[in-house]
Amino acid sequence: MLTDMEVEKLSRRLRRIKGQVEGIEKMIDDHRYCVEVLQQIGAVRAALYQVGLLMLESHSRSCVVDAIKKGKEDDAITELMGVYKSLHK
Repeated sequence: MLTDMEVEKLSRRLRRIKGQVEGIEKMIDDHRYCVEVLQQIGAVRAALYQVGLLMLESHSRSCVVDAIKKGKEDDAITELMGVYKSLHK
C-alpha cells in the first residue's frame, strides 16, 4: 500500500513524464530531427522505469512483507518475481 508521501512523489514524477510525452508529440509535429525525438523517448522510458522501481519498492516493503508474515512466502515471491520480470521487458 502506498503512503500519502509516496503517492505525491509518484504523482509529481508522472506529471513530469506527461509533460515530456507532450513535448515529444510537439517535436514530432515540428518535424524535429529523429535522433532528438528518440533521445526524449529514451528519457521518458527511463523515467517510467524509475516510477516502476518506486512502486516495486513500496510493494516489497508493505504487501510482500505482510504476506511473508502471514506465511505466504511462496505466493509473495512468485508475484514479486512476475512483477519484476514484467518491469524488465
